[in-house]
Amino acid sequence: MKFLNEAVVVASDVYRRAAYGRNHPLAIARVETALDLAGDLGWLAGRVHSSPVADCDLLTRFHTRDWVSALAAADASGVVAPEVRARHGLGGMENPLFAGVFERASTSVGGSFEAARLALDGRVAFHPAGGTHHGRPDGASGFCYFNDPVFAILGLLDGGLERVAYVDLDAHHGDGVENAFASDPRVWTISIHEAGRWPGTGALDDRREGRARNAPVPRGIVDPEYDLLIAEGVVPVLERLKPEAVVVTCGADPLLGDPLSSMRLSNGAVWRAVTEVIARAPRAVVLGGGGYNPWTLARCWAGLWGVLAGFPMPETLPEVSHARLAALDCDLVDEEDRDPAWTTTLVDLPSEGPIRDEIRAIAGAIRAG
Repeated sequence: MKFLNEAVVVASDVYRRAAYGRNHPLAIARVETALDLAGDLGWLAGRVHSSPVADCDLLTRFHTRDWVSALAAADASGVVAPEVRARHGLGGMENPLFAGVFERASTSVGGSFEAARLALDGRVAFHPAGGTHHGRPDGASGFCYFNDPVFAILGLLDGGLERVAYVDLDAHHGDGVENAFASDPRVWTISIHEAGRWPGTGALDDRREGRARNAPVPRGIVDPEYDLLIAEGVVPVLERLKPEAVVVTCGADPLLGDPLSSMRLSNGAVWRAVTEVIARAPRAVVLGGGGYNPWTLARCWAGLWGVLAGFPMPETLPEVSHARLAALDCDLVDEEDRDPAWTTTLVDLPSEGPIRDEIRAIAGAIRAG
């Protein structure tokens, strides 16, 4: 790709702080571990841009002022009033209140908006802390307090672009982004997600006003099936659209070993999907997303950065990385299910299997005009 050496990372130390409380799927070391692995390999020097914190004026371009004020007030007081919980979905196990939640969520928005600014200069901007694609205008949803991919798209539109494609590779449907731009003729959305998973939206025939494509895939999808879905479904749509920019949400939950999906991809399949998508536009923002196995997620996002920036993949990880990965823990992944290769290598073995007719049919439906 013509801009491999122009890739940049948007990052913040806010993600090193404890978050989500206890017994939450996101209460694991995610973004920080991925970036530390990349740093261990010498892949970050001179490429990191600090993430700004979005202010109220930016946040309220999509989110309601009531919701922004309610989250800030709850964070400051440490208390969620019953009416705030009922109206905005804040509190409880799904979207818990924790110290620093407002700053963390606002930094995610600021980082994605900054990534769009960097992408407008023709670069690939990687913001692994982004991808909170379920956030609603008036509340939290699906572990997402604000919706930073919306702001990445808004940032690109602010630059005068008129054809932006949003491609969501998370195991869960990108409902919040699809809803946000359903009536905007400048934005197309494509989502590949596991059928039957929360939030239960994104049916194959859901086209909204014609600019949405949804690919709910069956359980157990493997690399050859995913490669076909990208090549024969997603790429033809992008080639017809000829987007001026793409935004990709690249959740790590489609990977084999993730506790919140039954997809069986290797990280290599995810990297190939991202590179195929961003090769179809002169500007790209690549965001993180879901992912609840800290070993597979950190290796996926570190390796994705290496691919975007043009670094060769190491055969084995250095000892410092091995120790870093060995120190991780996750209540959702039993010890007997932890692959020893998750601490010693960066590249997964391919997941093999036949290509089912159902996958070919989904690709054809996505490709159809």
